[in-house]
Formats: sequence, C-alpha cells, structure tokens
Amino acid sequence: MDDQATEITNLFLHRGWMIPVLIIIALTLLVHFIISRFYKRVYPRLERTNLAWDSSLLKSLIRPLKVFIWILGLTFSIQVLAFHMDHEDFIDLFRPLRDLLFVFTMLWFSLRFIKNMEIEHSRDQRSKKKRFDKTTVRAVCQISRVIAIMLAALVFLQTRNVNLSAVLAFGGAGGLIVGLAAKDLLGNFFGGLMIYLDRPFSVGDWIQSPDREIEGYVENIGWRLTRIRTFAKRPIYVPNGIFSNISVINPSRMSNRQIKTRVGIRYDDAPKMDVIVKEVEEMIRTHPEIDTDKFMMVRFDEFGPSSLNFLIYCFTKTTKWADYMLYQQDIYLKTIQIIEKHGAECAFPTTTLHIPEGVSLKQ
Repeated sequence: MDDQATEITNLFLHRGWMIPVLIIIALTLLVHFIISRFYKRVYPRLERTNLAWDSSLLKSLIRPLKVFIWILGLTFSIQVLAFHMDHEDFIDLFRPLRDLLFVFTMLWFSLRFIKNMEIEHSRDQRSKKKRFDKTTVRAVCQISRVIAIMLAALVFLQTRNVNLSAVLAFGGAGGLIVGLAAKDLLGNFFGGLMIYLDRPFSVGDWIQSPDREIEGYVENIGWRLTRIRTFAKRPIYVPNGIFSNISVINPSRMSNRQIKTRVGIRYDDAPKMDVIVKEVEEMIRTHPEIDTDKFMMVRFDEFGPSSLNFLIYCFTKTTKWADYMLYQQDIYLKTIQIIEKHGAECAFPTTTLHIPEGVSLKQ
C-alpha cells in the first residue's frame, strides 16, 4: 500500500498541472452549485413582487452565468496546461474562441432578457386587465434584439483588434449598393417601421382599404409582410411598402357604430307623420343602448315616388358588430310597432295607371 501511495504521489509531482486543474474544476463546480442554490431561493420571492424586471433579469441571467463560469474555468485550466507543457502559443490559438464564447454568452443573456421582459410585461398588463399595444411591445423588442446583435458583433470585432471605423465606412458604402439593388426590400422594411411608429393598426385590428381589396383581421406585422386573415379565413400577405401608398380604414378603433336608415309610410298616412316621428325619436332617446351624447335625430326628409320617408340617425354605445346588429334590429322592430300603433302602414313600391278615356269592355 505504501508503494502504491508513493507512486501516486510521484505521479502528481511529475505532473504538476493536475492539482491546479482539479482545484479550478472543483471551484467551478462549487460556484455553479452556489449559483443554483441562490436562484432556487431568491427567484420565488422575486416572482411575488410587483416588478417585472427583477424576476426577468434573474431568470435570464442564470443559464448564461453558469455557462460563463464554466468558460472561465476551462480557460484557466487550458492556460495551466499550456504553461506546464510549454505550449503557450496554444493560448493564442484558443483566445479567439474564448472571446467568441464570452460575446455569445452576453448576447444570449441580452436576448433572453428581452424575451422575458416581453412575456412578463404582457402577462402583467393582462392580469391588471389593462389594454396595451401588442404591436408596440413587439416592435420595441425586435429593435432591441437587432441592436443587441449589432453591439455583440462590434464587441467581438473590437476584441480581434479590427478597425471599427473602416468597418463602419465599408458598411456605409455597402449599404448604399445594397439599397440600390434591393430598394423594394428596403421599402417594405421601412414601411414596417412606419407601421410600428405611426401605428395606424395593431395586431388583432379589423382593417380595410378602399384602394385595394384588403379587409380582415391583422394577425402579424413583420418587417417585410403583414399577414391579414379575411372573414373567409383566407390569409392575405401584404408587403409593408404598400401601406405607404394606400388609405387604410380601421373600424376596430371606432368609438360608436352608426344607425342610419330611411323608413317610408304611405301618402295616405301623411297626417300621422308628425306624431310617428316624435314617438320614434322619443323611443330612440330612451333606448339604453343608444349614445345620447352623440348627435341623433328623426326627421321627415323626403317625398319618395310611392312613400313619405323619414330619417333615423343615431349611434350605438357598443362597437361590437354582433351586438350592434341586435340593437339595430330592436330599433327597427319598435319603429314598425309605432307606425302600426297609429294605424299607418309602411309603404311599398306601387304604380298608379291613369287612363283618361276610361276602360270599356266589349261583349
């Protein structure tokens, strides 16, 4: 047993790199364990706070931080090995990979944090039953991701001692060439950017265009295309650049829905027109689903070919199409009841044939 112990001791002394490497790996495992225990204890408490960023930050940090710790441990281990084996040039070969891993870890953390903040913010707004603009949140997150990727690329180039001024100058000239070659693509890109900034519509809105055969619900707003689902459940993929040249109607943002119709009674019922109009107007004013703060009126306004017509003009409180149709139906039915209550009748198209000489039948 003593001989075996002596041989093991001599092996460790002969290979002096093993002890430092084992110590580094042990410390890395210890730090990894401490971080895991810290996360399991602290994260449930942060979830109970009213802040969204603290839990998102810790949740986004935990995995990249563990990978970062292991990258440090492996880096120190490789340096120890290279020093003991007199291959210090190997460190120079490993350094680009190490820098790339460090930058990748930071980018990974940034993208995770942006994604978790998007999820937590949306969840927080829904739990508080607050209305928020999903399109704006998505746009801010997408722009943040692009900025994070660009910064990570610039940081990595800086670690490789690349002249950033030359890179930016080359990027400007290259951007001009690409812009001329792909102006439609860039037009759609900036069209999408204008949609995010001006916000003429958002995801979930019902839109229509009188200039094009476009009508339906917005499902997704991308950087190049906007996907619209028609009422027939067919998708329409519209390049964003088109929205810069057409007018768009957004019925989803209407404050009220309009009821506007003409009702005709017979010419024989002309003496009853005044009382019918007044009673229909009173019925509308007292209707619980009619917005009396908006302009409304019931007026006799037209001598038709076969009827005396009066106009019903008002606005409902609701903007939901199904509810609007129900309340409009109720207004129409009550109008018919008022007309019949006064002994009048709704007119229908009639034609009177006048024969000056009369008609005679010959046997």
